[in-house]
Amino acid sequence: MVRIGVVGIGFMGRIHFLAAQRLRGAKVAAVCSRDPAKRAGDWTRTRGNFGPEPGRVDLTGVKVFADYAEMLADPDIDLVDVCTVTDQHAPLAIAALKAGKHVLVEKAIALTAADADAMLAAAKAAGKMLLVAHVLPFFPEFAFAAEAVRSGRYGKLLAADFTRVIAKPDWSSDIGDAAKTGGPAVDLHIHDTHFIGLLAGVPRAVFSAGTLEGDAVTYLTTSYLYGPGGPAVTCSSGAVAAAGRPFVHGYEIYLEKATLSYSSGGTPLTVFTADGKSFIPELPGGGDPIAAFADELQAAVDGVRSGKEPDLLSGTLARNALVMCHREIESVRTGGTVKI
Repeated sequence: MVRIGVVGIGFMGRIHFLAAQRLRGAKVAAVCSRDPAKRAGDWTRTRGNFGPEPGRVDLTGVKVFADYAEMLADPDIDLVDVCTVTDQHAPLAIAALKAGKHVLVEKAIALTAADADAMLAAAKAAGKMLLVAHVLPFFPEFAFAAEAVRSGRYGKLLAADFTRVIAKPDWSSDIGDAAKTGGPAVDLHIHDTHFIGLLAGVPRAVFSAGTLEGDAVTYLTTSYLYGPGGPAVTCSSGAVAAAGRPFVHGYEIYLEKATLSYSSGGTPLTVFTADGKSFIPELPGGGDPIAAFADELQAAVDGVRSGKEPDLLSGTLARNALVMCHREIESVRTGGTVKI
């Protein structure tokens, strides 16, 4: 049984806690929060943009900590799940690794590549896993696309275009704070760079145009430059839509023998094949907003139990996704092509 300690009870900490109730071979053994109301089970102030409405949570049988060091000293915790704001990820993860715990940290892995490298080095020194919770590949539409590219079922990847746009959230002020989260070009867009890296690898360079608000890039459109032979990959992402505009993400992925098309704004995943036909594949999940997070956490638990790092939760893949975001931000600021 893998015993999990969740640190940070905000929106994502609550989602991870709910998802963990579905795990096989694991359980939440402890939670850690500086907020006394949350330690008492009052999680009403953890609203986000999906999932069940927040309320009271039964913490019977779960150890509750106000002090993170005390939680790390508990021998009954195997895996620390870091769900805090991004600027806290590196010190919390490194402390847990030094305490002999495996770590699952929410995306983004850290604010800077230097912090990410320090986290990876701490994991290597401790002989423990540093896993990064990038949930997008666990959503059925994205899992289908990743498998289609990986397997070569429809031939090689020729080109792809990704979209991810939200209105400025009224449930979080942190997403626009570059000092805390990196701003939308990191906190939101890193979903895309991680998935692009998974499908096509790290490009040679990027060229981006975007919008700035203070220190934060709030929206950008990027061309990922892989050199002669492609693939040709583009993405538009940010928190720029007017209030009330629903969140939308999706893609068009062009393979030698098929085109995959999906938009959460109303277009179900559709496969258009070279013979002129099309079909809508049957996908698991049934629209359950917690299912992908449960699958993500299950992959982490299975990795800890087997001793084999899950590819989708790779710290190196997450670090590379962060670097891509920062190179795109540099391109927006300078107006030029930036090498990776």
